[in-house]
This record gives sequence, structure tokens and C-alpha cells, in this order.
Amino acid sequence: METDPVVLFERAALAAASAVGRVRPDQLSSPTPCTEWDVRALVDHMFGGTSYLLSALGLSASAGQPDEATYRGAAQRCVEGLREDRSLEGRCQSPLGFEWTVAEATAGTFMDQLVHTWDLSVATGQDPRLDPELVEVCVAMFLPHMPEMGRAGGIIGPEVPVPDGSTAQDRLLGAMGRRPE
Repeated sequence: METDPVVLFERAALAAASAVGRVRPDQLSSPTPCTEWDVRALVDHMFGGTSYLLSALGLSASAGQPDEATYRGAAQRCVEGLREDRSLEGRCQSPLGFEWTVAEATAGTFMDQLVHTWDLSVATGQDPRLDPELVEVCVAMFLPHMPEMGRAGGIIGPEVPVPDGSTAQDRLLGAMGRRPE
């Protein structure tokens, strides 16, 4: 199972870009599982993950509307920057306000891209199934500690209990405050 944060981010961000490409203009004001955001705000947040990583690398953020092509381009710029020698050793601020490595920021952004792809898919009637390999890696990397840190920082909602024997995707979504479909 692949655990390189750059590869994980790239796969999750490109899947996110594909989901963004399937959003119809009439869906932009639709509600999402992230109750504070409509589809437009969710897409902006997701695209902002690429800006966050570019900034952590000392690169300028991508400009433009977060359509599929722009999103893919920003993700590829991130991957190129992240693959530069020693870039993952750099330090930056986490969304919770503590300092962490760019490698940790990349892994955290991978998780954010993955979970929000589900949010976007549900909100816009797309297939909500996530890449099972990415889900398994995300569960192994982040559960149970990361959601608790996020809840303490106010960026993740209350855990949603899921039945014993639930899929890895449902366990991840429940831990991240989502009600699996």
C-alpha cells in the first residue's frame, strides 16, 4: 500500500479535480454535507488546498476559477514542488495553528481532498465511492487521533457512529463527522 504523501495527495487531488469537472453550473448554490458551505464554497475550499501547499513550498498560489483544468494544473504544480529535493522537510503552519513539516501538510491535504471529494460527490449526485486504497491508507494514517485534534480545533464536526463491520470508507466518514450514505 502506497504511503508516500506526495503520491497520495496527487491521486486524491486529481480525483477531486475530476469531481469538480462534473459539477454543473446550476449546482453551485446547492447545499453540501459541510453545512456551512454550498457547492461553490466547498470547491473553493478544496482548490484552496493546492494554494496552501504551494504557499508552504514558497510558490505562488494558482489563480483562476477552480474548474477541472485549473485544479489539475495546480495539483501538478504542487506535486512538482513537493518532489524537489528536501521540500518535504520544510516547515509550515497547520490549519490548527501549530507548526508541522511540509510532508505532514501534504498528508493532511491528502485527507482533506479525499473527504471533501465525497462531500462534493454527495452534494452533486455523483458516485460517492472513494478510491478504496486511498481510504485504507487514510484510515491507517489518521484514525483515531486526527479527527479528535480537528474536533478540538473546531474544524471537524462530532463523530457519527457507524455500525460494527462498516466499510473503511464509512468508518472514515463517520470519524470525520459525516453520515455515510
